[in-house]
Amino acid sequence: MGFSRREILIGMGAAGLTPLLVSGCGDGDGTPALPELPEYSWDGALGSVDMFEHGVASGDPLTDAVVIWTRTSSEVSGPVEVWWEMSLDEAFEQRVAQGTTTAEAASDFTVKVDVTELVWGRNYYYRFFAEGRQSPIGRTRLAPKGGEASQLRFGVCSCSNYGFGFFYGYRHMAARADLDAILHLGDYTYEYAEGEYPEPDERVRMIEPPNETVTLEDYRIRLSLYRRDPDLQECHRQHPFIVVWDDHETANNSWMNGAENHQGDEGSWDDRVMAARQAFFEWIPIRDNPTQRLYRSFNYGDLADIIMLDTRIDGREEQFPAIVAPEDAPFPENILSAEQEAWLKERLSLSTARWRVIGNQVMVSLLQVNNLDGTRGIINTDLWQGYPEGRARVLSHIRDNDFGNTVFVTGDIHSSWAMDVTVDADSYESSTREGSIAGEFVAPGITAPNDPALQSFNPDAFLPVVRYVETLSRGYFVLEVQSDKVQADWYLLDGVAEGEGNESLVASWAMLDGQSYVTEMDSAEAPGDDPPPLAS
Repeated sequence: MGFSRREILIGMGAAGLTPLLVSGCGDGDGTPALPELPEYSWDGALGSVDMFEHGVASGDPLTDAVVIWTRTSSEVSGPVEVWWEMSLDEAFEQRVAQGTTTAEAASDFTVKVDVTELVWGRNYYYRFFAEGRQSPIGRTRLAPKGGEASQLRFGVCSCSNYGFGFFYGYRHMAARADLDAILHLGDYTYEYAEGEYPEPDERVRMIEPPNETVTLEDYRIRLSLYRRDPDLQECHRQHPFIVVWDDHETANNSWMNGAENHQGDEGSWDDRVMAARQAFFEWIPIRDNPTQRLYRSFNYGDLADIIMLDTRIDGREEQFPAIVAPEDAPFPENILSAEQEAWLKERLSLSTARWRVIGNQVMVSLLQVNNLDGTRGIINTDLWQGYPEGRARVLSHIRDNDFGNTVFVTGDIHSSWAMDVTVDADSYESSTREGSIAGEFVAPGITAPNDPALQSFNPDAFLPVVRYVETLSRGYFVLEVQSDKVQADWYLLDGVAEGEGNESLVASWAMLDGQSYVTEMDSAEAPGDDPPPLAS
């Protein structure tokens, strides 16, 4: 049974686990010098299972590294040796890195490899082998370095509830060769039991396991179900993902010490979070770190810094217990831990990129209703405005330090919005846009719905910071980053039931360089010339 063991050991050292890599030297133009690498070989019997039924994925791209992922489904119960390769071409004639790793029960037979010493800004292809079987070929792309990027494009999405319908939004993003990465802003999975959300008359697809996800095994099974979905699998295969979680990866309306959907008979909250976090890090192509924290940042050259937050578990205090609350309610203070807030402020201060894009689970803008008596009501205390002191500290830091060109991208509420971000309502002038310090673009759900009663929703009831809203359709938006603007183009679906899934461009809004508010645009941005081809 062999991986051409003698050849591998010669190149990799006696442990056989250190990857063979090549640094980007070569012809002096950034082209890697291609090494002579051994071929994978197998002289054992082939099993009958689909070894790679969950596909492949990549994530957390840097200028010189990217995480690649797969899972094995061997017929044996013990550890499985996995060979991986990365190449500049899909035929793997220009292999630049390879190595071996082990899939074992302790990690649910998932494997992640942080492939380093790669060359910035390039398209790469990767694959895995195990027990004589080859995985699908994945495609990934590194972040650009320095001033090498004039245009970036990200697919932005959230809220994929399996039971409510098919993942057509992932299918459409998978087909876009022009995307540099997918920003997934949370609710990648949902924890509910069969028949709860969706209810039986709303259900399109059955979920696994049928019970609410509480244990490590539960979360693993739910993630396995999602990763067998062909549309999500293809989107992972074609694009690197940058993922954070929201509440449903643990339980509805979670906070650091509990959740609305966690009851006393479901055991310890700490144990539940630990189980959810372990499964998340096993199944998502996210870079491991000693504390398994989810907040982190990515530099895309001189053009953009992508800053991803965890507004759910890392420091969030319990939400004020109301759907609608008066503006002067006794709200909790912190939505971020002191450590994460300090980290965010430092990231903003150190950023030298043209744009700062903050990936965030819940809406930052003021979603308030003007009441007839002149008072204001906060209609969703789960948002940043349910934590007014913590919100004011972060936004005042942006305003007081003149951190212009800051854009928030948000998920969570199953609808599409373009909004101005202001520290407080009284400092905002709607006609001049004075008082706005940033823009915010909100992604709809992939499948998670909104209440049909919102079809007659009147946006004039809200504060004038709301510039665009569409409350019912599912889909995603493409975030275009150029030196002179950041633009969001919303692509919404005609439905998510079988036979639906046609998309249409419905709105385009941007924040222009040097401005701190959003502006409606006449058309979507076109992709750049000759985007790198998709994997076949």
